[in-house]
Amino acid sequence: MKKEHILVIRFSALGDVAMMVPVVWSLAQQYPDVRITVLSRKFARPLFDDLAPNVNFMEADVSKEYHGVRGLNALYRRLVAKQFTKVADLHSVIRSDYLRLRFNLGRYRVEHLIKNRSLRRKLISGKSRTQLPTSFENYAAVFERLGYPVDLRQFRSIFPAEGGNLNLLPAEIGPRKSFEQWIGIAPFAAHEGKIYPPRLMEQVINQLIQQYPKARIFLFGRGEQEDKYFKMWCAQYRQCTWVGKHCEGMYQELILMSHLDVMASMDSANMHLASLTGIPVVSVWGATHPMAGFLGYNQNPDNVIQIDLECRPCSIFGNKPCHRGDYACLQNIPPERIVERINSIINNN
Repeated sequence: MKKEHILVIRFSALGDVAMMVPVVWSLAQQYPDVRITVLSRKFARPLFDDLAPNVNFMEADVSKEYHGVRGLNALYRRLVAKQFTKVADLHSVIRSDYLRLRFNLGRYRVEHLIKNRSLRRKLISGKSRTQLPTSFENYAAVFERLGYPVDLRQFRSIFPAEGGNLNLLPAEIGPRKSFEQWIGIAPFAAHEGKIYPPRLMEQVINQLIQQYPKARIFLFGRGEQEDKYFKMWCAQYRQCTWVGKHCEGMYQELILMSHLDVMASMDSANMHLASLTGIPVVSVWGATHPMAGFLGYNQNPDNVIQIDLECRPCSIFGNKPCHRGDYACLQNIPPERIVERINSIINNN
């Protein structure tokens, strides 16, 4: 009998790929005789390489090497050679739709992600204030339709209980001293509707330093805004460390996250990455809303920072301009609310 081998497809984005991890891990643990291959972009490799003995990672650059119909046909031929028995499309976009069509024509068992678009439209139009299924539930539903129901409750972290190996980090990070608090801050996101104003985030940093003068504050994120503000904040506050300047890549950043007391993040990829290491995240929400199903894995809803406005949420992904023009959903969140929630988590620890 041919051994079951499931192909799992998800090309982007980082946060969505990260949300696959608890589901794929649970699948691998509960069905150890099933081989699982995750097909994604190169950036996702650190999330899956050592996830479980029966999980493999396969990278595909669909923007260059496998671009267009010709490229996807070449990718399909490469995939067929792997002798998959079932296909789980966890992306459900044009590229994965095409691959799914080819697999269907080849009489493979194929299931795809259902995005609940009508429910999303009702949420952002204000017609409904009902919690939508989470991404984790939607991913798990794909595997259930393939014949592999999964229980997600066992996943805690991609690392052991003691966290990742700090010896693998650069000397600038160093060992953690017993008297220190380690606080992570990921203040930026892909869209303006999900970014807490930097002037207010600096007040958060300043207040934390006043309360925890021996704390280390690790700034996560890579990009133009990070380059601008992290350089300024690190020069002004000696407690701040610019993580991207020292860590070589995602895996080292995940190790560091696993040793934090708490992470403060936007509705962004860093919220999901930190969640994979089992630490509490204080998440700040503006144009988007946790009811859309994108809260980090196993995160406490009490740690969500948001304000009620009639216009919220105005977007599922935060990529629409503010129709008010003032982003009041973010501008009106006082820094003290974020600091108080961080305090609560540190004190409880």
